[in-house]
Parts: sequence; C-alpha cells; structure tokens
Amino acid sequence: MRRAAAVVIAMLGFAIAGCSDDSVSSSSAAPTSVSTVATTVAADTTVAATTTSTVVDTAAPTTEAPTTTEALPVNNWQAVTAPTDCMCANGSSYTYWIHQGDPTKVVFYLQGGGACFDPGTCAFDSGTYKVTAPATEDPSGISTGIFDFTDPRNPIGDYSVVYAPYCTGDLHLGTATHVYGPQLTVQHKGFVNASTALNDLAAHFPDAKQVLVTGESAGSAPTPLYGGMAHDLLPNAEIEVLADSSGAYPNVPAVTSLIESLWGTAGAEPAWPEVEAGADWSLNGLYIQANKHAPDILFARHDYAFDAVQTIFAKLAGLPSDNLVSLIDGNTAIIEQGGVDLHSYVAPGTTHTVLSRPDFYTETVEGVPFVDWVTDLVKRQPGPDVHCTTCQ
Repeated sequence: MRRAAAVVIAMLGFAIAGCSDDSVSSSSAAPTSVSTVATTVAADTTVAATTTSTVVDTAAPTTEAPTTTEALPVNNWQAVTAPTDCMCANGSSYTYWIHQGDPTKVVFYLQGGGACFDPGTCAFDSGTYKVTAPATEDPSGISTGIFDFTDPRNPIGDYSVVYAPYCTGDLHLGTATHVYGPQLTVQHKGFVNASTALNDLAAHFPDAKQVLVTGESAGSAPTPLYGGMAHDLLPNAEIEVLADSSGAYPNVPAVTSLIESLWGTAGAEPAWPEVEAGADWSLNGLYIQANKHAPDILFARHDYAFDAVQTIFAKLAGLPSDNLVSLIDGNTAIIEQGGVDLHSYVAPGTTHTVLSRPDFYTETVEGVPFVDWVTDLVKRQPGPDVHCTTCQ
C-alpha cells in the first residue's frame, strides 16, 4: 500500500470511494522522498507505511446554507468564519472568502495543496499538507492568472468569487475524524468545509445565472462533484467545470479503499437518482456520475503532457509514467466512453497548474491561446479540443 498511498500525497488522488467492504492490499514498494516535487505539492516528506486506525465520525453536512460570521473586507475579499462543524485538520476554525463582483456570474474555486494518510504524513508539523485556513490568509496575495481582476483579457474578471481554502489533507472530500495515534487526531472535514462554502455561494448569489467551478491540483480533483452540487443548489444557473492538472490518474482500487477508510469520503457521495448502486466514484467516475445527473454541465480539463508532479506520483503508484500524456489521453477516452463530452486542453511541458499563474494569458498550443479557450468555455461556446503535437 505504500506505493499506492504515495499518490494520495500528490493531492490528485482518486476522488470519492464507493461504499465497500474490500480490504486494503499491501505493497512492498520502498518509501520515496517527495522533497523534489514542485512547491505546489508538500515537500520534504518521506512516505511512510500506512497504519490501521479507525474513522470516528462520518457525519455528513447539512444541505442548508449555514449561519456564518463575516469579518470586515480585506483587500476586496470578505472573510467568512464557517460554523463550528467546519474545521481544519488540527481542529482550528475554517475561514473561506468571498469576492464581490457581478452577482449573476460566480466562480467557486477550490484551493489545492497537500494530503495525508498516516501518522507521519498527517502530523501537523510534517509539512505534507496545510493544516489551517485562518482569516489572516486572504486570497488577495494571489494577483495573477484568473485572480488578476484588472486584466481585460480575464474571462472572469467581473465575476464574483467564493474561494474555498484547503486545510484538511483530503482533497476536499472528507467527512471524518480520524485517530492516527494517541497524540494525533485529524479532522478530515474537507467536504464539510467546501460544501458549506458552496451552500453559502447559493445563499449570497441566489440570482446567479452562470457558475464556474474550478480548482488547481488537489482542488481540481473534486470539481465535477461540486459542479453537480452547484447545479442542485442553483438549478437555473448554467454550470461549467474546469479542472487544472489532475488528468493523469485513473482509479486504483487500493487507493480508493484507503482514502475512504481514512477520510470518510463515502459521506460525500450525493444521493443523485440517476446514479446506480455500486457506481464508480473514482476521479474519472466523478465526471461520469455528475454528467448523468446534470448533462447540461460543460466539463473541461487542462493538463501539461509531462507534468512533473503527476509524473512522479504516477511512477510511485506503479503506473507507466514515462509517457504521462498517454495516461491523460486514456483517462479522457474513459470519461468520454462514459457519455461525457469532455473538453480538453493538453499543453506541452512539465509544468504543474496554470490558472493562477501569469502563463494563463500567454500559453498557446497549436495556435490557440489558453485564455481564449477558457473565454469560449465560459461563454458556453467551447471550441475544439487542443492537444500538443510535440509535447516534450
């Protein structure tokens, strides 16, 4: 299991586990340091063997908009302290952020960064994942890419934004309290936190006509799920989903079983009537199930063909990572075979994520600027898929 668990720390994981009694198999692969991984992923951590422990609490959040405490605006971002059932990994309070723009057009953004799965990686001082989301960390420090609201090229420059930070090590999918040892109890409440922020989006912007659900790295993995939930909360709104840099990973049953047992991800599965019992809730499956539930959603992904972060952790999982782009293309084919019209943009190179970087405005593949491709997406006039021909 050590090899499979290494993928979890890559943040890109394998999404929601279905309810299952399957046991977690073991692997003899040696632990590998991830200190060389890009700084968007946790660094200086050695993957350790997974221990057996018990999920204590898997209560799912309510679907009603919560009562929240709002602080004064900080650099045009409103801090919102979530209710007490929301919390970060160490039990501290959870704060999310609202940027006021056009109330009829809203972005729901899921932050990425780190994950944990055992006492070593889940220790609060491990550096493996972010364990707090305080009101002092406002998103105004991000002023590039889609967060440059002054750039006239920005297709969401006039949108309102609800920004859901990440501080639970569970890909925004956890509903559990997990005891990793006598001195270490981790609140894997990422789904509780992010779904609360999404509910508040619907409460703050009830007249929203267009909602873009997006995220980078760990935050991109659950975007199809949250797109489907946004549809439920705002059934009259048009929904687009854009996932940045999580396209290489197929479902690995051992990882799926592991993260369900640790994070309580089954508690995040919506009771969508179109979804059959035993449905696939893997990363690929999220697109398929959300599309069955809300086929009017536009689903899109961006990846780099040889993303260094995805390559490292695909290798640790035993996947054929030397040709990462083949994994990305294969997953796209699986999703499309499941009935999803998935719009994709695959760029050359080894970079990880683009949405919040200056390259959002300069990246061009096969003559198509990425910013123009995204602009067409949010206009609901998606252009053809873009794929590098020389991808190295």
